[in-house]
Amino acid sequence: MQTNTIQKIDRQLNLLAPNPVFPSTRFQGSKLKISDWIWEAVQEINFDTALDAFGGTGSIGYMFKMNGKKVTYNDILKFNWYIGLALIENDEEQLSQNDIDFILKRHYDIKYSTFVQDTFRDIYFTEEENKWIDTVVTNIQRIEPIFKKALAYFALFQACIIKRPFNLFHRKNLYLRFSEVERNFGNKVTWDKPFDVHFRKFIEQANQAVFSNGKENKCFNLDVFDVEGKFDLVYIDTPYISSKGMGTDYLGFYHFLEGLVNYDKWQDMIDSRTKHKRLKGTTMVWADKKLIHSAFDQLFKKFKDSILVVSYRADGIPTLEELIALLKKYKKDIIEIERKNYKYVLSTNHSEEALIIGK
Repeated sequence: MQTNTIQKIDRQLNLLAPNPVFPSTRFQGSKLKISDWIWEAVQEINFDTALDAFGGTGSIGYMFKMNGKKVTYNDILKFNWYIGLALIENDEEQLSQNDIDFILKRHYDIKYSTFVQDTFRDIYFTEEENKWIDTVVTNIQRIEPIFKKALAYFALFQACIIKRPFNLFHRKNLYLRFSEVERNFGNKVTWDKPFDVHFRKFIEQANQAVFSNGKENKCFNLDVFDVEGKFDLVYIDTPYISSKGMGTDYLGFYHFLEGLVNYDKWQDMIDSRTKHKRLKGTTMVWADKKLIHSAFDQLFKKFKDSILVVSYRADGIPTLEELIALLKKYKKDIIEIERKNYKYVLSTNHSEEALIIGK
């Protein structure tokens, strides 16, 4: 065996040794809490390669990676793609103390923009916090290689979310952090804690999550219909449309994070008609109740040669029965598993989480 091969194996074993754990997350729609349940449902299936087609927070793609699968992660939002890079494609890079110190300091030879300070005043964060964000984003842009940059972005996303009421950017509501009222949501201690404290905590979590499973895992930032390749198993977790026809608008919820990773182009992406400075963009097919049935049909057809595993809320559009009927056009063997009374992040309602497996 060649020396470099031995060194590679040693490095992988060392990276696995710290017992990697997926970081905590407050993203809406994350399947982190039920990832073990999903794995129990698919672990007896014979597959080596897996596509996480709507990767989001990366928790399911990471679960596949933990279990030795070759993972392809995809998400149409660029900020999510960075999360995938940091936790799934990345198998060895971690942020050092020197990297963290560089990110958190202002440097005399770097010209810092005041874009967030000027654009988002009194919308999401305080003036001092906006200045901090401008500084950190500018410094992160200079971090190399890309996996270190991705880890830094991940920590920044998490720090921004944890300091937001409802963990979202769906409205102008900074005042909620400072109102002297009785609250049944949020945590004022968390909101008041300095950004850099949160950032360092999430860097530690992200570093701890880095490991190699010995496979060449990849991440893409594409519309799902543009994903190329053959996969033994495709995991599908599309945005949710409620029975009332209301679609989940992830770009609307997290547009601020999408802006952070498009910092130099952010100004041109903003819809100036909105008070909270959301991004321009049309509603995706996955949030349109008139188009969702044909979209699922097209998706199942595209990946008909793969085992299809669909996460779904039993009270959505299409109905569970309609979704199974669409899947039966391409799969003979259909298994339906339901988890009773699962409560979604940030939701006041309990719903049945369904897993549909088509072989």
